[in-house]
Amino acid sequence: MKEQKEIQNPRGFQKIPGQVFSRRLGVLVLALGFAGCGVPIRQWMGNGAASVPATGGPATQFESPDDYKNVGKDAWKNEMEGVASWYGEEFNGRLTASGEVYDMYRFTAAHKTLPLGTVVKVHNLDNGKTVEVRINDRGPYVKGRIIDLSRTAGRAIGMREKGTAQVKLEIVSWPGGGR
Repeated sequence: MKEQKEIQNPRGFQKIPGQVFSRRLGVLVLALGFAGCGVPIRQWMGNGAASVPATGGPATQFESPDDYKNVGKDAWKNEMEGVASWYGEEFNGRLTASGEVYDMYRFTAAHKTLPLGTVVKVHNLDNGKTVEVRINDRGPYVKGRIIDLSRTAGRAIGMREKGTAQVKLEIVSWPGGGR
């Protein structure tokens, strides 16, 4: 009769039975899954004002998104004027209000009230440059601003360095192909 040699575990790892291993793997997968559930909000809302920047400039005034629910038919004009800003690296890869992932290299924008999917032509009134963007997010929530452009759209109309620009918005098309 042959003797059976007991195989030694050279690294000293303890063998885990299949059922215990499956349970531990399942718990690990669930834990990692729940860890990724916290989708960051694109812009945090404070108590109405942000803290004063380190540069000593004035505090940024924030508006509540609730102020733009049920604003009536005047909220969707074919032309609007105001201040535009841009957002980029900090929000790249996060979900937008439309459910798509924000890509700072696409020609997209955030608007408070225009229907998601609306295509808008943005005219920089300071230098005459224009760009067409698709509304895929909500914002900006900074008082006095009417649109947040993606990084690439901001660069296209020459406002990346300054950060803001006086603009005119013109509706190119409404969602579903309407003009």
